[in-house]
Amino acid sequence: MNFSIRAIIRDLIAPEHQISCPTLLWQKGLAELKWRGMGRRESGAFLLGRQEGEKRRITKIVYYDDLDPHCLDSGIIVFDGSYFRDLWRICRNADLDVLADIHTHPGRPIQSDTDEQNPMIGTAGHIAIIVPNLAIRSVKPHQLGVYEYQGNHTWQSYLGRNSAKFFYIGTWS
Repeated sequence: MNFSIRAIIRDLIAPEHQISCPTLLWQKGLAELKWRGMGRRESGAFLLGRQEGEKRRITKIVYYDDLDPHCLDSGIIVFDGSYFRDLWRICRNADLDVLADIHTHPGRPIQSDTDEQNPMIGTAGHIAIIVPNLAIRSVKPHQLGVYEYQGNHTWQSYLGRNSAKFFYIGTWS
């Protein structure tokens, strides 16, 4: 019999999760978003990993401003699309896919009109995660805004308990 106590606990806590991130990677990622935003501007990143069946597992974070050095200059994220070529090269070299994107907002984790009209990856099924309060404090999954792109500028929202069911932070094996 092959089983794991961690997997059993994960399935009890978040049985319907669609995407997961190891705790240490999540904590480092939030700290980095906070640092890059300097407590006064938005920051963001692409979350890379692999899809295994219905589940997506994040294994790497690529920050927007590492690709486009000026994307955070205005206080909101303005990512120059020409830098996607560098993202695709990173994905190809690491044999990973973009599973989601994440960015901070100064207040609540609610999509702005700009977010809704301009998905970072315009493919149905792409996940966008919004971290409240510019990631100044530690954030748990139920405090995030998680949005799944449906295509044609429409989104499925997962907020509160629903975001915690959809997005799991912890070890998956």
